[in-house]
Amino acid sequence: MNIFQYPSRPEWAALQQRAAQQQSAEVEQRVQQIFEDVRQRGDAALVDYGRQFDRADLSGAGGLRVGPEELAAAGAQVSSELQAAIRQAHANILRFHEAQVPRPEQVETMPGVSCWRRAVPVQRVGLYIPGGTAPLFSTLLMLGVPAKLAGCPHIVLCTPPQPDGSVNPVILFTARLLGIDTIVKAGGAQAVAALSGGTESVPAVDKIFGPGNRYVTAAKQLATRYGVAIDMPAGPSEILVMADATANPAFVAADLLSQAEHGPDSQVILLSDSLYILEQTQAAVQRQLQELPRAEVAAQALTESRAVLLRDVEEMLDFSNEYAPEHLILAVESPEELAAGVTNAGSVFLGHLTPEAVGDYASGTNHTLPTNGYARNYSGVSLDSFLKKITFQRLTAEGLRNVGPITEVMAEAEGLRAHARAVTLRLESLNLEEQRKEKSVSS
Repeated sequence: MNIFQYPSRPEWAALQQRAAQQQSAEVEQRVQQIFEDVRQRGDAALVDYGRQFDRADLSGAGGLRVGPEELAAAGAQVSSELQAAIRQAHANILRFHEAQVPRPEQVETMPGVSCWRRAVPVQRVGLYIPGGTAPLFSTLLMLGVPAKLAGCPHIVLCTPPQPDGSVNPVILFTARLLGIDTIVKAGGAQAVAALSGGTESVPAVDKIFGPGNRYVTAAKQLATRYGVAIDMPAGPSEILVMADATANPAFVAADLLSQAEHGPDSQVILLSDSLYILEQTQAAVQRQLQELPRAEVAAQALTESRAVLLRDVEEMLDFSNEYAPEHLILAVESPEELAAGVTNAGSVFLGHLTPEAVGDYASGTNHTLPTNGYARNYSGVSLDSFLKKITFQRLTAEGLRNVGPITEVMAEAEGLRAHARAVTLRLESLNLEEQRKEKSVSS
């Protein structure tokens, strides 16, 4: 990691640049071809792509869908220690997301005018969970918990098959814990294509969630052209650590490497007002890097990473808010005070004893977060991601008399006569009804 000392503010933009994520025309063209193939050939295309990309033969009994026997047997292949960890993480994530359940709200904006909003689950959701060298069962928890809590009636899980045609048992154990039993053995852009249009074995969905490589990312973007929503724009994982003189360089180094090992295009940024902390952290990174199974991947990510010496925590905060990191660690003396000034970040970790890794797995917050600066205008996945909010209103006769004339005036001012007439006819009807009642009483 190169150290940049006291850069001027005009120089910050260059230091905040992510590695260029070139979604090449070749990738987009290939993904388009996969979409068209899956839409034309359905399951047959998925079987062929499974053989081509995953070296898996899915043409036999069972085919693309995980059967109940395979799902039930998965637990026996997962250690009791990991099962217990997943169950506790599930409980923590559930507890945090339960607090997000919307409360009923009804407002009388004028006498006789009642308005309210009701949360309705997205009816059909697709969860894409990578299953290659790092099967992300933790992401299945992060997506499956709020999907079930929201009450989404149809949940489809797509994950790549292993060469023997099975699905990673930890993913299946987690799916069973969540109560998800529609599981498709398909990965990559072809899985997204299947979810967006449906095949014989894959139900079409309304919204797709989950991370993936550049082909999956391009496929999710293409899916939106077919009327399917996605969770958020996705990109490589990233972290920014703000460390003052009280920080522990070994802790900070471990946090930086925890993101660098995600992939070669991940980015880590270290800010400090202490040159000593930067230098000691850099040395700790080199020591710890040698011990990592994914050292080569992390080392490549570090080539696009930076350490920046700034004057004080206020400058660090300004730099961070401009960068808008996916993950932000405040390894400083007074993290709560500094956290109050954070305006752009996906998820924030306060203090020296709060590693970002706990958020990835088990603290309870969701780890599906905006990257590539999208934290300026996107939130991470939450219960709301799986809900739609529908507004309702009901007027009494008094309410129509109160709000109707206002509507008429505004509609006429915009030249929308039919809008005004929809109110006028009702007011006239009310007046006639009132006149009839008066005549009936007087007679």
